[in-house]
Amino acid sequence: MKILITAGPTREPLDPVRFISNRSTGKMGFALAQAAAEAGHTVTLVAGPVTLPTPAGVRRIDVCTALEMLDAVTQALPACEAFISCAAVADWRPETCSSTKLKKSEMSGTLRLVRNPDILRTVRPLKGTRKFVGFAAETGEPTAEAARKLRDKGLDLIVANDVTAPGAGFATETNRVTLLTPDGSREALPLMDKLEVARRIIAWLEA
Repeated sequence: MKILITAGPTREPLDPVRFISNRSTGKMGFALAQAAAEAGHTVTLVAGPVTLPTPAGVRRIDVCTALEMLDAVTQALPACEAFISCAAVADWRPETCSSTKLKKSEMSGTLRLVRNPDILRTVRPLKGTRKFVGFAAETGEPTAEAARKLRDKGLDLIVANDVTAPGAGFATETNRVTLLTPDGSREALPLMDKLEVARRIIAWLEA
């Protein structure tokens, strides 16, 4: 298959020095790209600002902001048969971005934000027969919110995890996830290396 994968965070700049972001390191998305390439698939990886090396055989597109990631996904998706949306895209961005560093004396205590587009929801009209896989990184019991996202975004599979669980959050080498599908089935995987989780997800796509 030709598989499109997003990974890592986005950064939403306030000025050339400051930005809004999150704790994603891209490890899960890069593991997916590695697993897919190892299985013989053609992989396009749209990566937010991370320091990870590109997996062998993977075409990488580096982006910074949510709007840049959306543009890259929109351009790459028509040539692909599956889309795995693993990136932790910032929900909001500053309303304005200064071209020069803002001085403390020039800043108020209020930061005005505008909502970023939801990438999966935005590209849903392009889905057709393509398989769409999403992620739900939650705190506490994640499956209820994951099931809602599965329905609302028209996904074929969603991968849910509690980022506060030991060994399953950001910047870890392992993950503990539950796979949910539209027919109501749920498969809870034990704690395992992120590459092994990625291989299970790629195997699901192949099946």
